[in-house]
Amino acid sequence: MPEELDDVLAAFTQQIEARFQIPLHQLRAAVTTAPEANPDATTVVRWYGHLEEAQGLLSRAEDDLVLALDQAPVGELDDPVMALADRVNTLVAVRDGRAMVVRHLLDDNAPGRRTPGPWRGSVRTEPAIETTPVARPAALPSVPVRGGMR
Repeated sequence: MPEELDDVLAAFTQQIEARFQIPLHQLRAAVTTAPEANPDATTVVRWYGHLEEAQGLLSRAEDDLVLALDQAPVGELDDPVMALADRVNTLVAVRDGRAMVVRHLLDDNAPGRRTPGPWRGSVRTEPAIETTPVARPAALPSVPVRGGMR
């Protein structure tokens, strides 16, 4: 695995360990033993595992693509090579999506998290924006309709 990708996974590992105050391998063991003990830890560990899996698949697909490019004639990319490139692009999107989920799960201030926020815990009794009543024109007096056609 390239060093910069190891750094990304290492950065997430450090964030997870700082958040839960336990090394990742011990957190994984604890979550396996008692997944209901800390639902947040269970979710983070599960998604980190998904991220590692996606990174592994991406690394192998990139290696396959590099090998295919090395063997391809100069200036020509046939369908199998293009299929490998498409697979790499897809796996990049999968890996990035999983990384975004892990980042979201580690961010206590992210929308949708269970931490208190200005939008939770208070019941609003007045409009969020101050409003003034809409001026209504005075009602027109009703005019009797004259009888039908002659």
